[in-house]
Amino acid sequence: MGEMPNLNTPETILTGITTTGTPHIGNYVGAIRPAIEASRQAEARSFYFLADYHALVKCHDPGVLRQSTLEVAAAWLALGLDTNRSIFYRQTDIPEIPELTWILTCMTAKGLMNRAHAYKAAVQENETLKAKDPDKGINMGLFCYPVLMAADILMFKASKVPVGKDQIQHLEMARDIAMRFNHTYGATFVLPEAVTSDSTAVLQGLDGRKMSKSYNNTIPLFLPAKRLRKLIMKIKTNSQGPDEPKDPHTCTLFQIYQAFATPEEVAEMRHRYAEGIAWGEMKQLLFAYLDQHLQTPRERYAELVQNPERIEKILIEGAAKARAFSRPFLADIRKAIGVQAVG
Repeated sequence: MGEMPNLNTPETILTGITTTGTPHIGNYVGAIRPAIEASRQAEARSFYFLADYHALVKCHDPGVLRQSTLEVAAAWLALGLDTNRSIFYRQTDIPEIPELTWILTCMTAKGLMNRAHAYKAAVQENETLKAKDPDKGINMGLFCYPVLMAADILMFKASKVPVGKDQIQHLEMARDIAMRFNHTYGATFVLPEAVTSDSTAVLQGLDGRKMSKSYNNTIPLFLPAKRLRKLIMKIKTNSQGPDEPKDPHTCTLFQIYQAFATPEEVAEMRHRYAEGIAWGEMKQLLFAYLDQHLQTPRERYAELVQNPERIEKILIEGAAKARAFSRPFLADIRKAIGVQAVG
């Protein structure tokens, strides 16, 4: 087995963006904002891609997939992703990725895929429902999902992959697949590392549970002002009256405010809580603050969605930049496995 390749390149960071509807403020605070800040770092090379092949695992409606891709791309651009410093592309525009996926599939132990959390959870649900077939309703896309994710990461020699804790297993699988390939064919792939952050905020939703589309308790990022105000007024609070001191640490309103406000503004709001700010007043303050904070990206988003050809141009340019990496690397991989001219 050869030594690991010396790339002599800047650190490479890669982030996949699932194309399932427009983001909510929890997505923004927890994932989008830190990723966009990272896209402005001159010392790192960053890849951001719309994971539309991944979306096919669950979405079989062409109209929904197309609209989701448009909305998610518009959201990231409206929120300030720097496409001059980073490479922003659509997964389906990189034909080298599905080819690498097949090559890696032939290096992947089925037993490894059997242990994937998403697959095990689907089997468990079937067993709970006492289905005759434990694999009922499970397609090969769901089963092989980690191999496609490995191809996304390994194709661009990503050294760091920011993920939620639920995705750490997939990063470990990508490393396992890369090590097996390197052992068989010689040093080819960089072993990626998962990057998780304990400091990233996880926002509560309207009902006090974690903000999630599955709980239907989200605040979408680009709502018109009237609808934004209506949702904020619905946020669950306790029964404490005006002038009663309130605990900011147990309050969804304060938590959301803290995720957007400056440290000075947060300190001032803590003081207002100690003095017993009324819930109605706090909701109005939170609405006014968020409305002002989101006004410019909301306008940018609306303009982009109305001009999809601008988004398409950016994605095509991003694909060309990405393929400048993927085409020559796939040629090296093909040579390594023996796919080359016979004479």
